[in-house]
Amino acid sequence: MTMKSQFTAVVPVAGSGTRLRPHTHSFPKVLLTVGSKPILGHITDQLTGAGIRKIVFVVGQFGEKIQAYVSKAYPRLEAVYVRQEQPLGLGHAVWTAREHVSGPMLVLLGDTILDADIKRFIIGGGNKIGVRVVDDPRRFGVVEQKRGIITKLVEKPAHPRSNLAIVGVYSFQDSRPVFRSLDRIVARAAASHGEIQLTDALMDMVRGCSILKVLPVAGWYDCGKPDALLATNRHLLDKLPGKTLKFQGSLIIPPVYIAPGAKIERSIIGPYVSVGAGASICSSVVRDSIINEKAVIENAILDQSLVGPSAVFRDGMQRVNIGESSEISLEDGQL
Repeated sequence: MTMKSQFTAVVPVAGSGTRLRPHTHSFPKVLLTVGSKPILGHITDQLTGAGIRKIVFVVGQFGEKIQAYVSKAYPRLEAVYVRQEQPLGLGHAVWTAREHVSGPMLVLLGDTILDADIKRFIIGGGNKIGVRVVDDPRRFGVVEQKRGIITKLVEKPAHPRSNLAIVGVYSFQDSRPVFRSLDRIVARAAASHGEIQLTDALMDMVRGCSILKVLPVAGWYDCGKPDALLATNRHLLDKLPGKTLKFQGSLIIPPVYIAPGAKIERSIIGPYVSVGAGASICSSVVRDSIINEKAVIENAILDQSLVGPSAVFRDGMQRVNIGESSEISLEDGQL
């Protein structure tokens, strides 16, 4: 049995997900399926698996959909929802949760799935920042370190002096210094109308002699763009235990995940396909794709495609990226 942790997790999920449009016009990015469940399900499983029982979700315009999902999927979780009214940066999102956090805190981004043992971040004391070596550190927050102790943090440096990127998981044995630094950053940003970056607050802590350690992670899977989401889906499906799926009149080529309640008729599914609950696929060939819950695919050939919840695609052969409750058929012409 997993021991209960004293850590409170803060999970920012207020991002608008512009790189995943049209899906995110009417649906939160973190509830899109990848592998066998929504992105947020993988993240919440990691946190609860590490013994964390209280999670503060920092939500935006789709907060009610996120709350409905968490309430149904994790009824025993102590979940708190705070709204970030304006997209003012990750530091602002964490600062928004300040009234609901005391003692140790773990921050885990809501759009990144980590191949990491979260328990390593909450045992042994101290403050830890998850990092991984990357080819182009200019795209990320970057840390410089000496003997495992962080000496400098820079957000998207033009001329990086390190290739250690921050991967989106942070743990603090005491949350008070974090919020004191964020208070100062928020006050300065209010005067200049700028964004509030968590890296600036962490650098403020370093200047104040707080010790922040680097903790490398094995894998880091982005869910922010269609191609990256499909790549993450392939990785997660490869990790699922082998299971023979049979649907009369259809061929299933693993690895594939098909949720209970999905209907497959006269189709070839796989490899690397995730099919959500209540989806229906008939007389179609689907590979390397994500078909979200209650979507309908008929007489189609799909490859490297994302089909949103309750979307309908009929009589087509192409790569598609259609959002929630959309409908596309041959008579509509090309996408």
